[in-house]
Amino acid sequence: MVEDRDELHRFLADALVAHIGVVVGEHPVVLPAAYAIDVAGPDAGGSLYVHASVAAGWLRRAGNATVCVTVTELDGLVAGRSSFHHSMNYRSAVVIGPARLVEDAGERARALDLIVDHMIPGRAATLRANTRKELAATAVLAVPLHEASMKARDGGPVDEPEDVAAGVWGGHIPIRRVASAPVTAEDAVSSAPQDVVDRAAALAG
Repeated sequence: MVEDRDELHRFLADALVAHIGVVVGEHPVVLPAAYAIDVAGPDAGGSLYVHASVAAGWLRRAGNATVCVTVTELDGLVAGRSSFHHSMNYRSAVVIGPARLVEDAGERARALDLIVDHMIPGRAATLRANTRKELAATAVLAVPLHEASMKARDGGPVDEPEDVAAGVWGGHIPIRRVASAPVTAEDAVSSAPQDVVDRAAALAG
């Protein structure tokens, strides 16, 4: 368990995909979503914003309900000297709390900009304003960051001494996100802007 809130915030700012779990009818549903955080947001402990479609059936269940949002980055595969000690290196955060449908126009606009900038920093400022039709089709859920925890694992396997002595190979395979160069749309009239180029370069490591 990682107790450092700053590390939790750094991880949530670095990762890219959230999964939100909500009970729909008689069973839970877990769906991927774009997200962003605002540590100074209006909810307890700050706000985690999740992008959703108004047409999504699960959204009607999520408003005012307790939801679980998980964010995970896989950092490696761990090969132990026994099947029991195989594992994965990862960073993972879990946020549990009452989901709030963001209805204030100013907060929703800010949340949508944060979500865009979470994917490509600086991008929101270069785009036109959302149309009424787009806003009517888009929903934003806010979940308090108050009840959030993070777990992480790194390094190699933790094997039994007798398994190490037997000479079986142990170790781990590092895994990292790698981005390729931006691919310009066929109908684009210009090359990729600097914010997109910079983001691709940063993700390329």
